[in-house]
Amino acid sequence: MVDLVPRPFPHLVTRLFEEFEQKRTIFDLKESKFFLGDRTHDLSVRFHGRRAASPLGPAAGPHSQLAQNIVLAWLGGSRIIELKTVQILDQLDIPRPCIDMRNIGYNVEWSQELRLTQSLEEYVKASMLIDMLTAHLELTPGFDTVIYDMSVGYDLEGIQSEPVQTFIAGMMDATEAVEHFRAQIPDQYAHLRDLPFRTKLSDTLTLSTFHGCPPDEIEKIIDFLLRKIGLNCVIKLNPTLLGEAEVARILHESMGYRHITVPSSAFEKDTRWDQAVGFIERLQTTAGDLGLGFGIKFSNTLIVEHDGDFLPATEKEKYLSGPPLHVLAINLVARLREHFGNSVPVSFSAGIDKKNFADAVALGLTPITVCTDLLKPGGYGRQTGYAKELIDRMDAVGADDTNDFILKVCEQSGQTADSLDAAILHNTRAYVQGLGKDPHYSLTGNSKLPKKIGKTLELFDCLTCDICIPVCPNDANFTLTIDPREVPSYTLRKVGDAWKVKDGGSISLAKKHQIATFADFCNECGNCDIFCPEDGGPYLSKPRFFGSEAEWRRYPTHDGFFLEQRGATQRLFSRFSGTEFVTEWNGDLVAHSGDGFAIDFERNDPATTVSGHARGEVDMHWFHIADVLRESVYESGDVNWVTIA
Repeated sequence: MVDLVPRPFPHLVTRLFEEFEQKRTIFDLKESKFFLGDRTHDLSVRFHGRRAASPLGPAAGPHSQLAQNIVLAWLGGSRIIELKTVQILDQLDIPRPCIDMRNIGYNVEWSQELRLTQSLEEYVKASMLIDMLTAHLELTPGFDTVIYDMSVGYDLEGIQSEPVQTFIAGMMDATEAVEHFRAQIPDQYAHLRDLPFRTKLSDTLTLSTFHGCPPDEIEKIIDFLLRKIGLNCVIKLNPTLLGEAEVARILHESMGYRHITVPSSAFEKDTRWDQAVGFIERLQTTAGDLGLGFGIKFSNTLIVEHDGDFLPATEKEKYLSGPPLHVLAINLVARLREHFGNSVPVSFSAGIDKKNFADAVALGLTPITVCTDLLKPGGYGRQTGYAKELIDRMDAVGADDTNDFILKVCEQSGQTADSLDAAILHNTRAYVQGLGKDPHYSLTGNSKLPKKIGKTLELFDCLTCDICIPVCPNDANFTLTIDPREVPSYTLRKVGDAWKVKDGGSISLAKKHQIATFADFCNECGNCDIFCPEDGGPYLSKPRFFGSEAEWRRYPTHDGFFLEQRGATQRLFSRFSGTEFVTEWNGDLVAHSGDGFAIDFERNDPATTVSGHARGEVDMHWFHIADVLRESVYESGDVNWVTIA
């Protein structure tokens, strides 16, 4: 496993504005995929009494931990950002690959991958970048309101610890961090230093109880957060609340996923329905007395036993997400509302996609967060389809805002509602009926796998379908502009004072561009491998660039490159199949060294101008590969994580 390495704030600012000016993209998302509001439809909702311009947001997962992830979600139209869950244990050994989204969705771990201090910094950096974009882009009036929702776990002792409390305090008052990063804004964007950057990032928190958290522990945590910290709180609960028999009925009988087993131990360890009802009632009273918001979120993932061919075989238990989880979680929404009416606000995250986002809005769910669908081809850009579908549905019933939409959906079904609450309850009952039979959620509708063509990826040249770029939640994959060419392949051997050349032909680079990976943002989740039509995984097979020499040296088993410029000298550290090289360019003069050799030559004529020493043959193919990569970074004019430094 490799660690994520956040980029310095000046690099983020420069990358964002230079890329948008040159390519009309931001972090590789095309401007056509931005959703910046709609002038004739008010998509806003209330969350803990605050207005958000849309109920949509990324779930606390891979799309909300690095600054660029959060900006990408915002550009796609997310306005309630559920930030990645943090905990006191912030140095975890997470198995890789960790996600399999080929049809429904499985993961083996999505826990925190940054240190607590890094998480706070990334959230502040993201907020400041979004403030900059709000001032720079033409948003629909009112579509600038965004809520950042903290997510923490997983026990009271950890949450009460000094590091986690420092994190929470920093989110509630980020003035120190904001001023620190304000001073780092590059001189060419100095006018942005005067922006009134947000300093109170959040006073709302979603508790991730995860699996097996005792009900009394959940209650103690929320009671502490309400009384001692003064936070508006949501509890994210598990689908096991339905009970073992009901989960099996829905999963196996209704939807046909008979090959998926939920271990009985999952139900034995998790909160029961009667226990949840008890602490919801008590905590709702406490929050009301304190004038704070309180709600429930459905749902966490579902622990399952499932044999697959992609995730590590050592991980016997996996966590199910996507379409089948949607049906389970909606049944929980219905059960909660049958007991409490609409008095308990419900946020939702389970199998949300273009087809059902508008349905979730009609159910009055807020926020509506998404993860699995954004890991599929199109990535963050898929959110634009959510907004378009909602607007089309609003037009179909003649609604201009979300509350009116809820009422009109109820009326369209033939039911007259005397209040918004009554409409929400009716819409919930109507939606849950027959949902398990819908092929969109059943095994029959979710068995198809992404197409593979039976070809293995190589360092250069592939289908260049570019699917791997948007499916990476961290924007780690990118394109390199390399003009088609023949890359020489020959060896040099010193015989006496002369150098002998042994020709090995050449390798053709024929494609319009090449694919590369920025290693500092690649956590080897495997998602690009899942959707790549070729075998081998772009993150493993394509040129892997590190953001520093230290990171390049930190992973000696990982092939890859680090490229730097110092004055007139350009230097590339390379590792091919474990063999390391260092190459320096100073104008047309090149110094190239590796195991057993150090040679100098003229770049355009290395075979006849070479000097130096060598023990055995020097394979010059690797120099020419290095030269191609150097040229693509320094001479192509591309804007990517490697060129912005």
